[in-house]
Amino acid sequence: MSPADRVLWASARTFADLGELMARWLEGGIRSRPAYTPGAGPDEETSELIPLLAAVNRAGFLTDNSQPGDDGPGYDGRRWQQRAAVEGFITDHTLLNRVLKKTRRAGLLAVVHHGARRAARNGEPVTWRGDDPHTAFGCYLHRRDVMHAWQGLSHDALAELVNARQVALIEPQPGPSTRLWDTLTDLTGR
Repeated sequence: MSPADRVLWASARTFADLGELMARWLEGGIRSRPAYTPGAGPDEETSELIPLLAAVNRAGFLTDNSQPGDDGPGYDGRRWQQRAAVEGFITDHTLLNRVLKKTRRAGLLAVVHHGARRAARNGEPVTWRGDDPHTAFGCYLHRRDVMHAWQGLSHDALAELVNARQVALIEPQPGPSTRLWDTLTDLTGR
């Protein structure tokens, strides 16, 4: 991470500051972010989702990972299936309740870990290569893992992140779908 980006992230004091910085990284205004390859921007597959993801971050859902749904041949010629999914952190209980209510109404799967407590469900496969699970969302991150991945944040911002709810929202089936993105659009009013 560049010294300038390191200073930006270290200057964040609140959860809202983190959401704003993540939105700016998604939009290309910041080259690096914690817990991600230095100097790398969002994956190309999420490029059309960037305006929505930026709005979601500014609304209080700090996204850490996302992917669109897909079902087709991958880079290696094998069949790859993906369920649309997003995961991250929420500190605002009112926002979390709205997210979960809209998620249930839309028929989406939600995995929520409450700060230091892991939920009964720990991770849900979202990507398969052939018949083999390849990626999971909603895996519990222990506080030491959060602290390591997001090192360099101010003590205040890191404390909020460690105590936040870890939230994953997942489409029930693989393949292209807009249900998750429509739900997040409704949530942000975009």
